[in-house]
Amino acid sequence: MTFLHRCYDDIIADHLNQYRQIIFVSGPRQVGKTTTCRNVASSPESYLDWDNSDDRRIILRGPAAITERLKLSSLREKPQVVILDEIHKFSRWKTLLKGFYDTYSENVRILITGSSRLDSFRRGGDSLMGRYFHYRMHPFSIAEIVWQSLPNAKKILHSPKKIATDDFTALWEHRGFPEPFIKRDYRFTRRWWSLRRQQLVREDIRDLTQVRELSQIEVLTNILIERSGEQLIYGNLAAEIQVSADTLRRWINTLCSLHFGFLIRPWFKNITRSLRKEPKWFLRDWSNISDAGKRGETFVACHLFKAVEGWTDFGFGDFQLSYLRDKNKREVDFLITRDNKPWILVEVKTSETSLSPSLEFFRKQTQAPYTFQVIINANFVNADCFAQINKPMVVPAKTFLSQLL
Repeated sequence: MTFLHRCYDDIIADHLNQYRQIIFVSGPRQVGKTTTCRNVASSPESYLDWDNSDDRRIILRGPAAITERLKLSSLREKPQVVILDEIHKFSRWKTLLKGFYDTYSENVRILITGSSRLDSFRRGGDSLMGRYFHYRMHPFSIAEIVWQSLPNAKKILHSPKKIATDDFTALWEHRGFPEPFIKRDYRFTRRWWSLRRQQLVREDIRDLTQVRELSQIEVLTNILIERSGEQLIYGNLAAEIQVSADTLRRWINTLCSLHFGFLIRPWFKNITRSLRKEPKWFLRDWSNISDAGKRGETFVACHLFKAVEGWTDFGFGDFQLSYLRDKNKREVDFLITRDNKPWILVEVKTSETSLSPSLEFFRKQTQAPYTFQVIINANFVNADCFAQINKPMVVPAKTFLSQLL
């Protein structure tokens, strides 16, 4: 793969053509947010970075100075596109943005992006309510590599398409973040991961939460890397770290908000019951997981998580990712719900092709139309996984994941 065209390029371009709302682009560090946004800027002058002292002075002078920089008084065929990068570091950024948008929204389109902390700073207060749409950016996936395009709103599932062997190996070994995926150099990948993790613990967590027990958080991140795909028993894990269970919950929520990992909860028809059960934890980066089974499950989990967040952000419906487990310890790894109705059941195996009995049991319980046992090590099959309903199927991961996002 020699270029970095992303489905998010099409997503943002589509938004700019149809809507005037502000675009928030959030996601992990180094996932390509700034690069994607700068691709649609009207000109180099349309990009303002809070971390650049010259740009910061313009931002601090307010909307009038920004419009002067953008030359909004000049006649144009279409609205000017402006990127405000790291603007959330300004204490009064929401007030500035609200005033700028309310005054100039007919003449300008605004994109807000920045570090992984942006999503946390975006929350709280409703001063921007109705004035923005949020898009959550993820690393490369199989479907994005082979299709590189926005799904069709009338058919959100792609047709199957084979990923090149070299691309799949790079994705599996070097992760889906653009730089390591493109370079495919093991020395670079290891150094890249080490620096990224150091920035997460030593900079993002410290600055966002004022937590000072960074050595304990580093211990926690080491444990969580090895426990991807496992249920989190907060009391037991808190005892290992020697903190209270409430403190541990706050730390894990912070790690999720900074895109180190994510939680999925068991699904029940009664939503309040699911909130009382232990969530499952997944790392956002599968390549550092040594256990083959956990690595495969995390690989699929990240693809599914990207799909449900993307489909929801694009307005295709309300999608959620959960898992299933009953008192008899029958379990299915993943359930995707669509508009609160069970839609796709997924059980992940490394090589095992004998159907899990739990799949058929939970298919009958949930009435989900699609039920799959996804095999990591199986070869691609050029056939539509979604051609049949109400029938559990064994499918290759390379086929199934190529049809998502």
